[in-house]
Amino acid sequence: MNVMLNDPSDPWQREAQTYPVLSQEMIDRIRPYGEHQIVYEDSVAFTRGDRALDLYLILEGELEVHAEHPIEGRQYLYSYRGGQFSGEHNMFNDRNTLLSGRLMAGTQFIRVPHDKFRALITGEPDIGEMIIRAYILRRSGLVRHLKGGGVLVGHRDSSELLRIQRFLTRNLYPVEVLDVAADPEAAHAMQELAIPLSALPALIKPDRQVLSKPSDERLADELGLLEPPEEGVVYDVAVLGAGPSGLASAVYAASEGLRTIVVETLAPGGQAGTSSKIENYLGFPTGISGEALAGRAHIQAQKFGARICVSRSTVSLDCSKKQFEIGLSDGRAVRAKAVVVATGARYRTLNLPNYKRFEGQGIHYAATAMEGNLCSAQEVVIVGGGNSAGQAAVFLSRTAKHVNMVMRSGISSTMSDYLVQRIRNSPHITLHETSDITGLHGENGLQGVSWNNRKTGQSFNRPATNLFVMIGASPNTEWLAECVKLDRSGFVETGFSDGGELATPYRTSKPGVFAVGDVRSGSIKRVASAVGEGSVVVAAIHQFLATA
Repeated sequence: MNVMLNDPSDPWQREAQTYPVLSQEMIDRIRPYGEHQIVYEDSVAFTRGDRALDLYLILEGELEVHAEHPIEGRQYLYSYRGGQFSGEHNMFNDRNTLLSGRLMAGTQFIRVPHDKFRALITGEPDIGEMIIRAYILRRSGLVRHLKGGGVLVGHRDSSELLRIQRFLTRNLYPVEVLDVAADPEAAHAMQELAIPLSALPALIKPDRQVLSKPSDERLADELGLLEPPEEGVVYDVAVLGAGPSGLASAVYAASEGLRTIVVETLAPGGQAGTSSKIENYLGFPTGISGEALAGRAHIQAQKFGARICVSRSTVSLDCSKKQFEIGLSDGRAVRAKAVVVATGARYRTLNLPNYKRFEGQGIHYAATAMEGNLCSAQEVVIVGGGNSAGQAAVFLSRTAKHVNMVMRSGISSTMSDYLVQRIRNSPHITLHETSDITGLHGENGLQGVSWNNRKTGQSFNRPATNLFVMIGASPNTEWLAECVKLDRSGFVETGFSDGGELATPYRTSKPGVFAVGDVRSGSIKRVASAVGEGSVVVAAIHQFLATA
């Protein structure tokens, strides 16, 4: 493994947490959940692509773990030895495992079947905490060191390549990017696998299968990221959207014994998942990235048994039957007794010539580490005056050449004070208040941005290759109009009650359908508020199910 020595942020260097050794007392408590076994010759424990893995707790001997690289071949990663346990993030779901494991001859171990794994986690909470922390760190290490995933070949500034990379990264799938214009390995891979330029961007899977210009749905299907709805199952709760409010609903519903499914178009976290750092969320005094918060909530929901179906959109909701029927973008249907609408909102865009042409090729709606790398040593422009724009400005100012913030009003009226002070005091950020973007310039990609100050009449034209548009969002509710009442802006109206059900702020005009988070009319657009709504609504769901 190629790791940077003395890097505290590297999970693979936090060995005591990433690969802990259990005490004998802990091992003895795990024994009733599994079976003591021994292998007398080298044996396969699991293979890349397997689903629903068992847990191996090594007593004596060794379990070797390997990754398959589509170009370099098999790579040894690490070994589990006495007192250590196997597995990572995918132990909590039915996704394809990324790695292969081989038990060495003479190894003794306790094998915990997959169907008893959650019983172990909940029945032995101190051991469960240790396992969950290790699994989060192990997957983080795989993503950071690009092990166990695929190789993405194409032009690094291509909108299609960025879409694929963004989808995989946000779903915690390791992906190595080879730029045909800068990386000699790209040409070698294209020649070896007969990939024509017309096929780019192309993802090379670990088994060397090439996916040319794959959609998000195909990526999820081919890489085993999709956990489809179970055939013939009627869920107690279907949560539509996996932002903070949807994930909170899933955690509380599943933890209280409700059979729960979550449907999400892109990846867990919603818009909050793209925040570089959230510093005013209770309990995280040094801040937490939206991606990290979403990842923890994701595994927390799965710990309690929630099924999370990513890469599929909700396209319809049939309210005419006792059991609601939710239509998905792939033609499947989900049936549920109650529905939580947490679909959030879509990013608003600027009404400018050439805008569509530059989307994904200079125009962004989030500032994560991926976008930060694209902006290194370059001048950038951010349009917007809310907290998301402020967080992006502070984050990008660390690596960008300079950050220009353009906003229609004054900064103090729309942004938290701690961000305002940081921005005003930063020599790497210039504020342009009471200003409007007036033009976008470039040929194959964005090369310049113009704006005008309405008060002074002064015009600016900067050679910025990246524009971050953070001007709010509009609700994603067209498919709901036939089922529940919407306000004039398309947000879901809530607070309804009938004679047989207690009033709740989150009940829509249709009993059994609830709305939480940004999609709800009158909601407060804050992560903490969304999490609160998502958790509290479960009490109303219990009331509805008890009388339905």
